[in-house]
Amino acid sequence: VGTKADPDTVYAAMAGVDKAIVFSLRYGDSAGIDGNDEITAEAVRKYPDKFVGFACLDPRLPDYMGLLKQAIEGYRLKGVKFGPIYNGVSLLDERMTPVYRYCVANNLPLTLHMGTTFIAQAPLAFTLPRLIEPVALKHPGLKIILAHLGHPYEGECLVTIRKHDNVFADVSALHYRPWQLYNSLMLAQEYGVWHKLLFGTDFPFTTVNASIDGIRNLNDMLEGTNLPRLDVAQIEAMIHRDSLTLLGLQ
Repeated sequence: VGTKADPDTVYAAMAGVDKAIVFSLRYGDSAGIDGNDEITAEAVRKYPDKFVGFACLDPRLPDYMGLLKQAIEGYRLKGVKFGPIYNGVSLLDERMTPVYRYCVANNLPLTLHMGTTFIAQAPLAFTLPRLIEPVALKHPGLKIILAHLGHPYEGECLVTIRKHDNVFADVSALHYRPWQLYNSLMLAQEYGVWHKLLFGTDFPFTTVNASIDGIRNLNDMLEGTNLPRLDVAQIEAMIHRDSLTLLGLQ
């Protein structure tokens, strides 16, 4: 999979899904990806039946709230994406308070990159799932998605989504490590939080089919063992979950 992600490429890659949440990242100084919300809006305008656009937040920018309001009120994007580890801003930073309030006032889900990255200058201290707990308690009307199951802190992520009705997690970009993913989903099964898990791909770094196949095939590696199996019905329910309705976007 390449990293090309123009509207036509993403549309073709999402042929197998009903709807896809898309965004353009602002991680210029850490990951070398410095997009903008107008690109996302262009994609949504071109393929309105396929794409749901999210704004990308960088609280370090002088006019970050102005940019957010332009994305939502001007470009009509429907949610917010933020990567604390990439932007080097904690979820508990005071600059985030107006963001949370704005999201609640405008019914905007907030999806967060939680978990590690290969980039050296991205601080792990800002990516722990436990950091979202005071935010979830203070803003119970805010729908929050912890991306990537907070890997490698999946256990911490799962107990967090179990505690808070307004916090969910997605399983994007995890099928590369099948043993770890099996253990993470088994923990979700044991905690009874399958219903809080959302499907995602992390395209363009992987594909829809590779992500689905990777999850569906997890039980195969257990053949010949007495290890417990993941509930196949719950796997299918997660893959086909109406996440947009769950997040208040339909």
